[in-house]
Amino acid sequence: MATLPTDDRAALRPNTTVDAAPAAGPGALEAEVLSPVDRVSEMLFGLLMALTFTGAVSVAESGNAAIRTMFIAALGCNLAWGLVDAVMHLVRTITERGRLITLVRSVQGADEQTGRTLVAESLSRVAAGLVSTAEVEAVRARVVALRSLPARPHLGWRDVLMALQIFLIVVVSTFPVVLPFLMMQDVTLAQNVSRAIALTMLFLGGLALGRYAGYGSWRVGLLMAALGTALIVAINALGG
Repeated sequence: MATLPTDDRAALRPNTTVDAAPAAGPGALEAEVLSPVDRVSEMLFGLLMALTFTGAVSVAESGNAAIRTMFIAALGCNLAWGLVDAVMHLVRTITERGRLITLVRSVQGADEQTGRTLVAESLSRVAAGLVSTAEVEAVRARVVALRSLPARPHLGWRDVLMALQIFLIVVVSTFPVVLPFLMMQDVTLAQNVSRAIALTMLFLGGLALGRYAGYGSWRVGLLMAALGTALIVAINALGG
């Protein structure tokens, strides 16, 4: 469940979240940061978007004009989609926080049994399997004990910085696969170098995901590189 934003958290006492265990520490209400999954996903999204343009060089006329057009198109596309991703992150964040405030009010206005049901249903599948009825009741009691609740959800500066981070990840991931075309005269060589860089980035992304998940980091990296190879072949087959 989403945590309250910086401005909203000031209205709550420490150690008070709907999906937290009774022993949760003060850090439980800190604004979230992008997880490795989020960062890698945004990087791969920007990378694959750029590859749709670098693949088109194989059917375009070689020369500075064609390369410049490809670079501008790739960068412009990732700028646009980076902006969309950043804005949608803010929309998702404030929506989840509004849902949390509504849930807290519902728990406070319900009887004990209904309140416990609302709390239990709000837990993730993992958390639901780890908490007992007594722990759910403890969380419900803490929610009911809240004396102050924001009237509406708010976004803080940290949320804006997270959105900016998403935007930058999508945009920056364009450059590694596009720069070879700007630095090399041989388009075929530049395309091969670009693909090698893309596969390396895919491997490193898979490696990070594997380590985050706690298993088979090298295998996940190789699997991601293989998936990237398949996607590059598909891009070329579709006219890239």
